[in-house]
Amino acid sequence: MIRVLVVDDHPLVRESLKIIIEREPDLTVCGEAEDREKALELAAAFEAHLAIVDLTLKNSHGLELIKDLGNRCPKIKILVLSMRDEALYAERVIRAGARGFITKQETPGKILLAIRQVLNGEIHLSEKASAHVVSKVARSSRTSAGFSVEGLTDREIQVFELIGAGQSTRQIATALHINASTVETYRARIKEKLNLKNAIELLQCAIRWSNDPKY
Repeated sequence: MIRVLVVDDHPLVRESLKIIIEREPDLTVCGEAEDREKALELAAAFEAHLAIVDLTLKNSHGLELIKDLGNRCPKIKILVLSMRDEALYAERVIRAGARGFITKQETPGKILLAIRQVLNGEIHLSEKASAHVVSKVARSSRTSAGFSVEGLTDREIQVFELIGAGQSTRQIATALHINASTVETYRARIKEKLNLKNAIELLQCAIRWSNDPKY
């Protein structure tokens, strides 16, 4: 049996994925996790063949988990299943070590297709995202205010998301396992890159972007 680890902070999503996966005679869900620590523990304990990972996790970020899984369980294959904007994240997750990206809006059939492709050693992306990654054409995700998140680093994106979720500097530091002064440095860099004048503009833009990553 092919052992699949499901990592998502929503119990309903995990249960739905389990139903979809276990309809297949050769697939079984060996474990479920809502955060980084549990996911790493279960991946090693069950020697999972595949991890299906959301980018938004409890007390952590999926990009960090992808990197950690690659370091600790080098044989595991990773498929990202997320509501986040594929145009922004597809190349980032592949760079981090995942083998594919699929959105939660897709049908069960397409999710199973993505699982099969990743298990077969292929990369699964939409046609649009594939073109973006292969050609490395610069694309922008601009707001009406004129800022672009494309130029943010992976860590800056994580901080930006947590700001949009209403977390304080101390909470962000705890979630990302860094100190508060480092968070402040990231906040300053984000403001500069997004051409934002102050903390209020940063918070407003982060909240809007968090609610609609295509904003």
